[in-house]
Amino acid sequence: MSDDSTKSILLVSGMSGAGKSTALRTLEDMGWETVDNLPVMLLDRLLDAPLTQDAQDRSRPLAVGIDARTRGFDAAALTQRIKALRDDHGWHIGTLFLDCAGAELERRYTETRRRHPMAQDRPAADGIARERELTEPLRRWSDQLVDTTAMTVNDLQHEIRQRFAEDAKDQTVITILSFGFSRGMPRNADLVFDVRYLRNPHWDDELRPLTGKNDAVAAYIAQDTAYEETVGQIENLLCTLLPRYQAQGKSYVTIAFGCTGGRHRSVHVAERVARHLRDAGFSPTVLHRNMESHAQGNSGQGRTTNNNVSQDEH
Repeated sequence: MSDDSTKSILLVSGMSGAGKSTALRTLEDMGWETVDNLPVMLLDRLLDAPLTQDAQDRSRPLAVGIDARTRGFDAAALTQRIKALRDDHGWHIGTLFLDCAGAELERRYTETRRRHPMAQDRPAADGIARERELTEPLRRWSDQLVDTTAMTVNDLQHEIRQRFAEDAKDQTVITILSFGFSRGMPRNADLVFDVRYLRNPHWDDELRPLTGKNDAVAAYIAQDTAYEETVGQIENLLCTLLPRYQAQGKSYVTIAFGCTGGRHRSVHVAERVARHLRDAGFSPTVLHRNMESHAQGNSGQGRTTNNNVSQDEH
């Protein structure tokens, strides 16, 4: 296959219930050709099929869904086959693996009252453990990994669109994320900065109900004697690192800022750093994971609505 006729090919795999169907539907909405649950023995035949003469079809990327339920699935053999296809034909074949914590997968199966495909007559936890064992070689080998444990359907759709948008192929996709440590670490972050050393607006009764986007909260945080120097150093570090990540071909970088509850300090610093990066010529997307969580009493704790990746991803 010549270089001018080579299509972008993406194998989409992962744990049952982690969001493969959502990912494939999103790619299809973006104009990709998608095939799901293709028997592994037919993979070579599909990729060997001649391209049409239509220029649009010839350039249309292809996504193929394969997981542990696929007939003939063998993760170790599949990775070797993909490597051979790359080496022998020069094809560009990427692999996306969708992962999810076992407890969250169990919750999704419980809510939908569906049986795990690898544990029809046993607890879902048994099937999850068996599937994780079978897919681990593919997970380790995949060049893109998305953990959907804390993601909503919209979050996953956004993530897929960011990573695979045609106009972003040659640019590093930068995401600035704020979060609360009390609600767990972000699973997909490449760089994490702890800003709990800054003054905490939570202890001010007037500022507690506000967020880091409010000017009064920003002014309060900025009064910290360490604020300007430390945040400025972080900005300088990122402006040094990001071009190097792009030069190394890193497709996406997630930079996370964490405070206790994820409403004040982390939100403000994330917004400030994003503005600095935009001024420096980058195009970051800003997400605030816990900003809408309710601040309660002196603990700063709250509850968030659990609306994670769709439970029909089996």
